[in-house]
Amino acid sequence: MLELQNISFSVTDDDNTEKEILQNIDLTIEDHKFIAITGPNGGGKSTLAKLIAGIFKPTSGRILFDGMDITDLSITERAKMGISFAFQQPVRFKGIKVKDLMSLAAGKETSIGQACEYLSEVGLCARDYIDRDVDGSLSGGELKRIEIAQLIARDTKLSILDEPEAGIDLWSFSNLIKVFEKMRSEADRTILIISHQERILDIADEIAVIKDGRVVAFSKKEEILPELLKGTESCIYYQV
Repeated sequence: MLELQNISFSVTDDDNTEKEILQNIDLTIEDHKFIAITGPNGGGKSTLAKLIAGIFKPTSGRILFDGMDITDLSITERAKMGISFAFQQPVRFKGIKVKDLMSLAAGKETSIGQACEYLSEVGLCARDYIDRDVDGSLSGGELKRIEIAQLIARDTKLSILDEPEAGIDLWSFSNLIKVFEKMRSEADRTILIISHQERILDIADEIAVIKDGRVVAFSKKEEILPELLKGTESCIYYQV
């Protein structure tokens, strides 16, 4: 279980003015749930994901994972506990081949067949990618799918994805929905996705809405999604 207790996060601008990004966030995410976090751009969604992953540290409040206070733990320490994170803009690794990246993600030497299986799940023809370097020769969409394949290979208890639809074409996105549905069906995994996409929100168990740094709604998908789609801010949610 993941618990966010009174989480706030501030940054200091160049003129030494403090800007509050998140204010008094309280969220409890039960195990084996598919949670979507949505809301207007600039509301603090990605910042919250990075706080959970350990990329940022909250200005105040506590983060608990399985009852343990992880507020001061590094991203590496959290990864060892079973928390994985997929960036909105995936990182490039010069000099590392895709197969090696799959082995690193899995934490063991991965066979060609297993690596190909992970890549096939995200719609990549394995023989075209297995020996390619993870560098500038890959497009943003290709990198995003490879990063999601890493999450599948890692099989962590909590998987966090920041706008996985970014840079993905229509065909690939439809296939990624199937990947997320499969991940959702795996009993030992909790998924937390930052997204505006209705098709992703529609397969979530619960939806949290963040606006102006605060959680303004958090409930079952059936209760929140209809309101999002017909409400005054429905223009920020779009279909693929």
